[in-house]
Amino acid sequence: MSEKTKRFFGTDGIRGRANEHPLVPGFVVKLGEAVAETFLSRRGAERIWPTVVIGKDTRQSCDMLESAIAAGLASRGIDVQLAGVIPTPAVAMMTKESGAAFGVVISASHNPFEDNGIKFFGPDGYKLDDALELEIEERILTGQDSPRSGPVGRISAIDGATEKYVAFVRECAAGDSDLLEGMVIALDTANGASFQTSEAILRSLGAKVLSSHHHPSGININLDCGCTHPSVIEAFVKETGAHVGVSHDGDADRVLMCDEEGQVLDGDEIMAIAALSMIKAGTLYKNTLVATVMSNAGLDEAVTAAGGKVVRAGVGDRYVIEAMRKEGYNLGGEQSGHFIFHDFNTTGDGIVAAVQLLRMMKESGKPLSELRRVMSKFPQAQRNIRVSRKVPVAELAAAARLGEVEKTLGSAGRVLLRYSGTEPLLRLLIEGRDADYINREADLIAGEIRAEIGE
Repeated sequence: MSEKTKRFFGTDGIRGRANEHPLVPGFVVKLGEAVAETFLSRRGAERIWPTVVIGKDTRQSCDMLESAIAAGLASRGIDVQLAGVIPTPAVAMMTKESGAAFGVVISASHNPFEDNGIKFFGPDGYKLDDALELEIEERILTGQDSPRSGPVGRISAIDGATEKYVAFVRECAAGDSDLLEGMVIALDTANGASFQTSEAILRSLGAKVLSSHHHPSGININLDCGCTHPSVIEAFVKETGAHVGVSHDGDADRVLMCDEEGQVLDGDEIMAIAALSMIKAGTLYKNTLVATVMSNAGLDEAVTAAGGKVVRAGVGDRYVIEAMRKEGYNLGGEQSGHFIFHDFNTTGDGIVAAVQLLRMMKESGKPLSELRRVMSKFPQAQRNIRVSRKVPVAELAAAARLGEVEKTLGSAGRVLLRYSGTEPLLRLLIEGRDADYINREADLIAGEIRAEIGE
């Protein structure tokens, strides 16, 4: 992480309330200009009609922000190709495959419809690093994006963007149209960006798909549905008798799976199943899985027992991917549902991950309720505390109690306290073998924090 502090970018692009600064048309036009100039400056003398791919989710503010950033980009001589409503990982794929200068996603992921966000992929399909985001911010803040003379770009729609992504995911499944034959899948697309693509993909692979929350209105994205509301897919599986449930977030870079008994697996269980399957098949590079500091210690135990190892990265799929790229690892993810199958895509891809897990399930001949038993989780106590301001963790009054808990747990547990990069939240995690103790301490610490800086 750079020593400089970013003003606008968080852990996953720029995010906030739509039509409030910085997500207002005037600023977003300037953002488009600054991003264009940043990438053009890196191309040297080669400034001949570069292109950019823009995708978005279903929230009603997306059209406004899409128009604003497209105008800023076109004013700098960039041709803009609009992919329309499409999952975030589809933009990463199309950016890389089309040779675009970079990709833009307008989405606030799992946040409510009132929020929105803008994130970028480089020409290689990877999210931008901190240094590049700081350079973009510098251009905005210092006025280096001032108007210039020259040609303007064109703005046009991409024909068949949805079909291109469906074909890409099918290719990831080796084009096997019978891969999921006989499988009944309950699907929740969160009224979001995958409302067309995920059902089409699963059906094309032979599954019978029972869809829910696939009628976006512009204001119902993530509303009491999707992978941030796991009880919804659990109830849907029980109601339909499906063999498995698949639940996305608003931009479909995440997925949660539900077994046939109506019990959701968390991200650690999914990673354990995938890692052990790939170790057995000899396809997990260096038998290594990349997880984050939030993942349960039971994941390490399961992977180690199978002859592998777990490497830990910072929270956020971009940091997982950075760790994977550094050593060439091909599987990583987060407890929250981001999974990177690096043999197929450059970012978290909810439906690619789901298809790979369903393939592993089909090949094993076992239901998810049995496969999940490869991992025994340590008890965890997690608290998300809404805050009015972000005081350095070390300066909080609760820091002393945190230290005492860490001392008590020793090597048999851990304590993590970190601010969310996308929401006004302070996230607390305590892990240990004594569930009563860690829950009691989590409540006490959360109470102290709320009294000091809570909303």
